[in-house]
Amino acid sequence: MNALAVVVLNYNGAQHLRRFLPFVIQYTPSEVGDVYVVDNASTDDSCSVVREHIALKRLLRLPRNQGYAGGYNEALRQIKATYYVLLNNDVQPSPGWLLPLRRSMERQQIAACQPKVRAYRNRTHFDYAGAAGGYIDRLGYTFCRGRIVNTIEEDRGQYDRPQSIFWASGACFGVRADAYWRVGGLDEHFFMHMEEVDLCWRLQRAGYHIQYCPNSLVFHLGAGTLKSSSATKTYYNFRNNWLMLAKNLSISQLIWLLPLRMLLDLGALCYYLLTAQWPKANGLCRAYLYCLTHPLKGIQLRQQANLIEKKTLKQPLSSCFLIGEYFFRNKKTYTDIFLRKFK
Repeated sequence: MNALAVVVLNYNGAQHLRRFLPFVIQYTPSEVGDVYVVDNASTDDSCSVVREHIALKRLLRLPRNQGYAGGYNEALRQIKATYYVLLNNDVQPSPGWLLPLRRSMERQQIAACQPKVRAYRNRTHFDYAGAAGGYIDRLGYTFCRGRIVNTIEEDRGQYDRPQSIFWASGACFGVRADAYWRVGGLDEHFFMHMEEVDLCWRLQRAGYHIQYCPNSLVFHLGAGTLKSSSATKTYYNFRNNWLMLAKNLSISQLIWLLPLRMLLDLGALCYYLLTAQWPKANGLCRAYLYCLTHPLKGIQLRQQANLIEKKTLKQPLSSCFLIGEYFFRNKKTYTDIFLRKFK
Protein backbone atom coordinates (compact mmCIF):
# COMPACT_ATOMS: atom_id res chain seq x y z
CA MET A 1 0.00 0.00 0.00
CA ASN A 2 1.26 3.45 -0.92
CA ALA A 3 0.84 6.40 1.43
CA LEU A 4 -0.83 8.41 -1.34
CA ALA A 5 -3.81 7.42 -3.48
CA VAL A 6 -4.84 9.27 -6.65
CA VAL A 7 -8.57 8.60 -6.94
CA VAL A 8 -10.40 9.28 -10.21
CA LEU A 9 -14.20 9.35 -9.98
CA ASN A 10 -16.02 8.47 -13.19
CA TYR A 11 -19.57 8.38 -14.47
CA ASN A 12 -20.16 7.51 -18.13
CA GLY A 13 -16.84 9.10 -19.02
CA ALA A 14 -15.24 6.41 -21.17
CA GLN A 15 -14.11 9.00 -23.73
CA HIS A 16 -12.37 11.03 -21.02
CA LEU A 17 -10.73 7.95 -19.52
CA ARG A 18 -9.30 7.02 -22.91
CA ARG A 19 -7.84 10.49 -23.30
CA PHE A 20 -6.65 11.30 -19.79
CA LEU A 21 -6.11 8.14 -17.73
CA PRO A 22 -2.86 7.19 -19.55
CA PHE A 23 -1.39 10.57 -18.54
CA VAL A 24 -2.50 10.10 -14.93
CA ILE A 25 -0.72 6.74 -14.81
CA GLN A 26 2.35 7.94 -16.69
CA TYR A 27 2.88 10.94 -14.39
CA THR A 28 2.08 9.12 -11.14
CA PRO A 29 5.24 7.15 -10.28
CA SER A 30 4.55 4.03 -8.25
CA GLU A 31 6.97 5.20 -5.56
CA VAL A 32 4.90 8.37 -5.10
CA GLY A 33 1.30 7.16 -5.33
CA ASP A 34 -1.19 4.55 -6.53
CA VAL A 35 -3.97 5.26 -9.04
CA TYR A 36 -7.54 4.12 -8.39
CA VAL A 37 -10.61 4.59 -10.59
CA VAL A 38 -14.03 4.68 -8.95
CA ASP A 39 -16.93 3.99 -11.29
CA ASN A 40 -20.28 5.50 -10.25
CA ALA A 41 -22.43 2.79 -11.90
CA SER A 42 -21.64 3.86 -15.47
CA THR A 43 -23.73 2.46 -18.31
CA ASP A 44 -21.08 2.97 -20.99
CA ASP A 45 -17.85 0.98 -21.48
CA SER A 46 -15.88 2.91 -18.84
CA CYS A 47 -14.89 -0.19 -16.88
CA SER A 48 -13.53 -1.91 -19.99
CA VAL A 49 -11.37 1.14 -20.69
CA VAL A 50 -10.04 1.15 -17.13
CA ARG A 51 -9.13 -2.54 -17.27
CA GLU A 52 -6.80 -1.80 -20.17
CA HIS A 53 -4.69 0.51 -18.00
CA ILE A 54 -4.73 -0.41 -14.30
CA ALA A 55 -4.87 -3.50 -12.11
CA LEU A 56 -8.39 -4.77 -11.49
CA LYS A 57 -7.97 -4.35 -7.72
CA ARG A 58 -7.73 -0.59 -8.29
CA LEU A 59 -11.07 -0.39 -10.10
CA LEU A 60 -13.85 0.17 -7.57
CA ARG A 61 -17.34 -0.29 -9.02
CA LEU A 62 -20.18 1.27 -7.06
CA PRO A 63 -23.67 -0.24 -7.34
CA ARG A 64 -25.40 3.10 -8.02
CA ASN A 65 -24.55 6.66 -8.97
CA GLN A 66 -23.93 8.45 -5.67
CA GLY A 67 -22.74 11.71 -7.16
CA TYR A 68 -19.39 13.35 -6.47
CA ALA A 69 -19.74 13.47 -2.70
CA GLY A 70 -21.27 10.05 -2.09
CA GLY A 71 -19.10 8.35 -4.69
CA TYR A 72 -15.88 9.61 -3.17
CA ASN A 73 -16.96 8.90 0.40
CA GLU A 74 -17.89 5.32 -0.46
CA ALA A 75 -14.64 4.75 -2.36
CA LEU A 76 -12.31 6.37 0.17
CA ARG A 77 -13.69 4.16 2.93
CA GLN A 78 -12.24 1.25 0.95
CA ILE A 79 -8.85 2.83 0.16
CA LYS A 80 -6.14 2.73 2.81
CA ALA A 81 -3.88 5.74 2.38
CA THR A 82 -2.48 8.65 4.36
CA TYR A 83 -3.17 11.17 1.60
CA TYR A 84 -5.88 11.30 -1.04
CA VAL A 85 -5.74 13.22 -4.32
CA LEU A 86 -9.23 13.53 -5.79
CA LEU A 87 -9.07 13.94 -9.55
CA ASN A 88 -11.77 14.50 -12.16
CA ASN A 89 -11.81 12.12 -15.11
CA ASP A 90 -11.24 15.04 -17.52
CA VAL A 91 -7.96 16.29 -16.03
CA GLN A 92 -4.51 15.85 -17.59
CA PRO A 93 -1.66 16.10 -15.07
CA SER A 94 1.76 17.33 -16.10
CA PRO A 95 5.11 15.74 -15.20
CA GLY A 96 6.03 16.21 -11.55
CA TRP A 97 2.50 17.25 -10.55
CA LEU A 98 2.15 14.97 -7.54
CA LEU A 99 5.18 15.59 -5.33
CA PRO A 100 4.37 19.27 -4.54
CA LEU A 101 0.89 18.23 -3.39
CA ARG A 102 2.25 15.44 -1.23
CA ARG A 103 4.91 17.66 0.34
CA SER A 104 2.29 20.28 1.11
CA MET A 105 0.08 17.75 2.92
CA GLU A 106 3.04 16.43 4.88
CA ARG A 107 3.01 19.73 6.78
CA GLN A 108 0.89 19.10 9.85
CA GLN A 109 -1.18 22.28 9.74
CA ILE A 110 -2.20 21.84 6.07
CA ALA A 111 -5.16 19.54 5.49
CA ALA A 112 -5.83 20.16 1.79
CA CYS A 113 -4.17 21.68 -1.26
CA GLN A 114 -4.68 22.24 -4.95
CA PRO A 115 -2.42 22.61 -7.97
CA LYS A 116 -2.48 25.36 -10.55
CA VAL A 117 -5.39 24.49 -12.85
CA ARG A 118 -5.18 25.63 -16.47
CA ALA A 119 -7.70 25.07 -19.25
CA TYR A 120 -7.13 22.02 -21.43
CA ARG A 121 -8.37 23.70 -24.61
CA ASN A 122 -6.64 27.05 -23.98
CA ARG A 123 -3.52 25.89 -22.21
CA THR A 124 -1.97 29.30 -21.59
CA HIS A 125 -5.00 30.43 -19.58
CA PHE A 126 -6.39 29.43 -16.22
CA ASP A 127 -9.33 27.08 -15.96
CA TYR A 128 -12.75 28.23 -14.81
CA ALA A 129 -12.91 25.60 -12.06
CA GLY A 130 -10.27 26.45 -9.48
CA ALA A 131 -7.62 28.37 -11.43
CA ALA A 132 -5.07 29.48 -8.79
CA GLY A 133 -7.16 28.86 -5.68
CA GLY A 134 -10.61 29.82 -4.46
CA TYR A 135 -12.16 32.36 -2.09
CA ILE A 136 -15.64 33.56 -1.07
CA ASP A 137 -16.81 37.16 -1.19
CA ARG A 138 -18.85 38.97 1.46
CA LEU A 139 -22.14 37.77 -0.02
CA GLY A 140 -21.04 34.15 -0.26
CA TYR A 141 -20.22 34.09 -3.98
CA THR A 142 -17.24 31.92 -4.86
CA PHE A 143 -14.38 33.15 -7.06
CA CYS A 144 -10.79 32.25 -7.91
CA ARG A 145 -7.48 33.92 -8.46
CA GLY A 146 -7.24 33.83 -12.23
CA ARG A 147 -11.02 33.67 -12.80
CA ILE A 148 -13.54 36.27 -11.68
CA VAL A 149 -17.12 35.58 -12.86
CA ASN A 150 -16.52 34.78 -16.56
CA THR A 151 -13.23 36.63 -17.00
CA ILE A 152 -10.38 34.14 -17.24
CA GLU A 153 -6.78 35.36 -17.10
CA GLU A 154 -3.75 34.23 -19.03
CA ASP A 155 -1.17 32.62 -16.76
CA ARG A 156 1.78 34.99 -16.85
CA GLY A 157 3.26 33.86 -13.56
CA GLN A 158 1.22 36.36 -11.55
CA TYR A 159 0.06 33.62 -9.14
CA ASP A 160 3.26 31.62 -8.83
CA ARG A 161 3.76 31.93 -5.09
CA PRO A 162 2.35 29.31 -2.69
CA GLN A 163 -0.21 30.76 -0.32
CA SER A 164 -3.21 29.94 1.82
CA ILE A 165 -6.55 29.86 0.01
CA PHE A 166 -10.10 29.36 1.22
CA TRP A 167 -11.11 26.44 -0.99
CA ALA A 168 -9.43 23.98 -3.30
CA SER A 169 -10.92 23.02 -6.65
CA GLY A 170 -12.88 19.78 -6.88
CA ALA A 171 -11.29 19.19 -10.30
CA CYS A 172 -8.08 18.24 -8.49
CA PHE A 173 -7.24 18.56 -4.84
CA GLY A 174 -5.27 16.71 -2.22
CA VAL A 175 -6.50 16.08 1.31
CA ARG A 176 -5.08 14.30 4.33
CA ALA A 177 -7.14 11.22 5.19
CA ASP A 178 -7.20 11.87 8.94
CA ALA A 179 -8.47 15.44 8.46
CA TYR A 180 -10.98 14.37 5.80
CA TRP A 181 -12.67 11.86 8.08
CA ARG A 182 -12.35 14.02 11.18
CA VAL A 183 -14.75 16.57 9.64
CA GLY A 184 -17.02 13.90 8.17
CA GLY A 185 -15.83 13.80 4.55
CA LEU A 186 -17.80 15.34 1.72
CA ASP A 187 -21.41 16.20 2.53
CA GLU A 188 -23.55 13.72 0.59
CA HIS A 189 -26.59 15.99 0.79
CA PHE A 190 -24.82 18.18 -1.78
CA PHE A 191 -24.53 15.27 -4.26
CA MET A 192 -22.34 17.42 -6.53
CA HIS A 193 -21.13 21.04 -6.79
CA MET A 194 -19.96 23.21 -3.87
CA GLU A 195 -19.15 20.15 -1.80
CA GLU A 196 -15.40 20.83 -1.98
CA VAL A 197 -15.94 24.42 -0.82
CA ASP A 198 -18.04 23.18 2.09
CA LEU A 199 -15.38 20.60 2.99
CA CYS A 200 -12.62 23.22 2.98
CA TRP A 201 -14.76 25.51 5.14
CA ARG A 202 -15.24 22.74 7.70
CA LEU A 203 -11.54 21.86 7.64
CA GLN A 204 -10.69 25.46 8.50
CA ARG A 205 -13.30 25.51 11.24
CA ALA A 206 -11.41 22.53 12.68
CA GLY A 207 -8.16 24.53 12.67
CA TYR A 208 -6.51 23.40 9.43
CA HIS A 209 -5.23 25.41 6.45
CA ILE A 210 -5.77 25.02 2.69
CA GLN A 211 -2.76 25.57 0.41
CA TYR A 212 -2.23 26.52 -3.22
CA CYS A 213 0.73 24.73 -4.86
CA PRO A 214 1.80 26.55 -8.06
CA ASN A 215 4.61 24.05 -8.73
CA SER A 216 1.97 21.43 -9.49
CA LEU A 217 0.18 21.91 -12.81
CA VAL A 218 -2.86 20.17 -14.32
CA PHE A 219 -5.06 20.87 -17.33
CA HIS A 220 -8.84 20.60 -16.96
CA LEU A 221 -11.21 20.00 -19.86
CA GLY A 222 -14.31 20.99 -17.88
CA ALA A 223 -17.97 19.96 -18.16
CA GLY A 224 -16.87 16.34 -18.41
CA THR A 225 -20.08 15.01 -16.89
CA LEU A 226 -22.50 17.96 -17.15
CA LYS A 227 -22.45 20.85 -19.61
CA SER A 228 -22.24 24.37 -18.18
CA SER A 229 -25.70 25.13 -19.61
CA SER A 230 -27.26 22.15 -17.83
CA ALA A 231 -30.36 22.74 -15.69
CA THR A 232 -29.04 20.15 -13.22
CA LYS A 233 -25.70 21.93 -12.85
CA THR A 234 -27.47 25.27 -12.27
CA TYR A 235 -29.81 23.68 -9.74
CA TYR A 236 -27.00 22.20 -7.63
CA ASN A 237 -24.78 25.28 -7.88
CA PHE A 238 -27.42 27.63 -6.48
CA ARG A 239 -29.08 25.22 -4.05
CA ASN A 240 -25.82 24.00 -2.59
CA ASN A 241 -24.38 27.49 -2.27
CA TRP A 242 -27.38 28.51 -0.15
CA LEU A 243 -27.16 25.32 1.92
CA MET A 244 -23.43 25.87 2.47
CA LEU A 245 -24.05 29.37 3.80
CA ALA A 246 -26.86 28.19 6.06
CA LYS A 247 -24.59 25.44 7.35
CA ASN A 248 -21.38 27.36 8.03
CA LEU A 249 -22.07 31.04 8.67
CA SER A 250 -22.49 32.48 12.15
CA ILE A 251 -26.05 33.25 13.17
CA SER A 252 -25.39 37.01 13.09
CA GLN A 253 -24.18 36.76 9.48
CA LEU A 254 -26.80 34.28 8.37
CA ILE A 255 -29.79 36.39 9.43
CA TRP A 256 -29.04 39.14 6.93
CA LEU A 257 -26.88 37.42 4.32
CA LEU A 258 -28.92 34.40 3.23
CA PRO A 259 -32.19 36.30 2.54
CA LEU A 260 -30.21 38.97 0.67
CA ARG A 261 -28.41 36.36 -1.41
CA MET A 262 -31.61 34.61 -2.40
CA LEU A 263 -33.08 37.97 -3.36
CA LEU A 264 -30.02 38.93 -5.42
CA ASP A 265 -30.09 35.58 -7.20
CA LEU A 266 -33.52 36.51 -8.54
CA GLY A 267 -31.51 38.89 -10.73
CA ALA A 268 -29.77 35.87 -12.23
CA LEU A 269 -33.16 34.28 -12.88
CA CYS A 270 -34.37 37.42 -14.67
CA TYR A 271 -31.19 37.43 -16.78
CA TYR A 272 -31.66 33.77 -17.77
CA LEU A 273 -35.27 34.47 -18.77
CA LEU A 274 -34.44 37.62 -20.73
CA THR A 275 -31.65 35.85 -22.63
CA ALA A 276 -33.73 32.71 -23.23
CA GLN A 277 -31.41 30.45 -21.23
CA TRP A 278 -34.30 28.16 -20.40
CA PRO A 279 -32.36 25.23 -18.87
CA LYS A 280 -30.58 27.56 -16.45
CA ALA A 281 -33.83 29.32 -15.58
CA ASN A 282 -35.41 25.93 -14.96
CA GLY A 283 -32.54 24.86 -12.70
CA LEU A 284 -32.66 28.03 -10.63
CA CYS A 285 -36.44 27.78 -10.21
CA ARG A 286 -35.97 24.21 -8.99
CA ALA A 287 -33.41 25.46 -6.45
CA TYR A 288 -35.92 27.97 -5.07
CA LEU A 289 -38.59 25.27 -4.98
CA TYR A 290 -36.27 23.00 -3.01
CA CYS A 291 -35.71 25.67 -0.37
CA LEU A 292 -39.45 26.29 -0.09
CA THR A 293 -40.22 22.59 0.34
CA HIS A 294 -37.24 21.81 2.61
CA PRO A 295 -37.11 24.84 4.94
CA LEU A 296 -35.35 22.92 7.74
CA LYS A 297 -32.60 21.30 5.67
CA GLY A 298 -30.11 24.09 6.34
CA ILE A 299 -30.75 23.79 10.09
CA GLN A 300 -30.21 20.02 9.97
CA LEU A 301 -26.91 20.39 8.11
CA ARG A 302 -25.88 23.15 10.49
CA GLN A 303 -26.42 20.89 13.49
CA GLN A 304 -24.16 18.28 11.91
CA ALA A 305 -21.45 20.85 11.13
CA ASN A 306 -21.54 22.18 14.69
CA LEU A 307 -20.34 18.82 15.95
CA ILE A 308 -16.91 19.68 14.53
CA GLU A 309 -14.42 21.08 17.02
CA LYS A 310 -14.19 24.82 16.40
CA LYS A 311 -10.98 26.77 16.64
CA THR A 312 -10.15 30.40 16.00
CA LEU A 313 -10.51 31.16 12.31
CA LYS A 314 -10.11 34.40 10.46
CA GLN A 315 -13.22 35.88 8.90
CA PRO A 316 -14.05 33.39 6.11
CA LEU A 317 -15.77 35.90 3.84
CA SER A 318 -13.55 38.43 2.10
CA SER A 319 -14.39 42.10 2.52
CA CYS A 320 -15.27 42.71 -1.13
CA PHE A 321 -18.64 42.71 -2.86
CA LEU A 322 -17.65 40.80 -5.97
CA ILE A 323 -20.69 41.66 -8.09
CA GLY A 324 -20.29 45.38 -7.43
CA GLU A 325 -16.56 45.35 -8.17
CA TYR A 326 -17.00 43.32 -11.36
CA PHE A 327 -20.13 44.80 -12.91
CA PHE A 328 -20.18 48.38 -11.60
CA ARG A 329 -16.52 49.27 -11.01
CA ASN A 330 -15.30 47.25 -14.02
CA LYS A 331 -12.65 45.36 -12.06
CA LYS A 332 -12.30 42.08 -13.88
CA THR A 333 -9.34 40.31 -12.27
CA TYR A 334 -8.29 39.25 -8.80
CA THR A 335 -5.34 41.65 -8.96
CA ASP A 336 -7.61 44.58 -9.90
CA ILE A 337 -9.88 43.94 -6.92
CA PHE A 338 -7.45 42.78 -4.23
CA LEU A 339 -4.07 44.36 -5.07
CA ARG A 340 -4.05 46.60 -2.00
CA LYS A 341 -5.77 44.17 0.33
CA PHE A 342 -3.65 41.09 -0.28
CA LYS A 343 -0.34 42.54 -1.48
